[in-house]
Amino acid sequence: MGSISVHITPSTTLPLRHFKARVSCFSSGHVSFIKDVAATEPPMHLHHLLKVLQTRGETIISPGAKQGLIPLAIPLSKNSSGSVTALLRWPTAPPGMDMPVVEVWRSGVRLIARNVDEYIHRILVEEDAQELTELYRASEEAGEKLYKKGAFAESQIDNLDVYVLKKVGLFPDLLERKVLRHFDEGDHVSAMVTGEFYTKKDLFPGFGRPFVYYANILQKVGRNSEAKDAARVALKSPWWTLGCPYEA
Repeated sequence: MGSISVHITPSTTLPLRHFKARVSCFSSGHVSFIKDVAATEPPMHLHHLLKVLQTRGETIISPGAKQGLIPLAIPLSKNSSGSVTALLRWPTAPPGMDMPVVEVWRSGVRLIARNVDEYIHRILVEEDAQELTELYRASEEAGEKLYKKGAFAESQIDNLDVYVLKKVGLFPDLLERKVLRHFDEGDHVSAMVTGEFYTKKDLFPGFGRPFVYYANILQKVGRNSEAKDAARVALKSPWWTLGCPYEA
């Protein structure tokens, strides 16, 4: 009777210690780049954000991989659709201003979060709302510092967007979604009030997107003269912050 030869292919899954070492290696590279090339202090919890991004399936990329990106973007990761998450190094940032987290796209950048901590916090809240824990574990001590597991459920706030805006921070996509909800409900006044709030200069300094969005709101309700004024203000910002295609 012939013998059966069984070949066992070694698993290609990295042990946890190797996973941690790989993330730490990437993290140290980003930290060094931000200190030495961008000449600023890296966010305290950058390492934890990189771990969270990688845990949710994104590929960590070199901070020097800038081909096709605006020079001020420091790439962090790329997702399966090719979208790049990056930090933005403002050339004339006021002292103490955090580095925003942005999505880089063909017409510039979209602001994701005002800083790393608010982005991690939001990710953990949204995961907790789905009763999952993988990203929370990946965030380690940063997660424990920024968010208490179960806090969303304990708050008894039904709407996740409302919780994030109240308890985490202000995010452009959530404010825009709030405007759309007001329009869906036929409440044009609240839509305009939210849009005007979006443009407050201390909320998202340097970004033209809030004014572009507000101009669209005003145009939608027939206030064309005011819409033109908002559009003019938007065009005083760098073109790559408008969040939409731009033609000179």
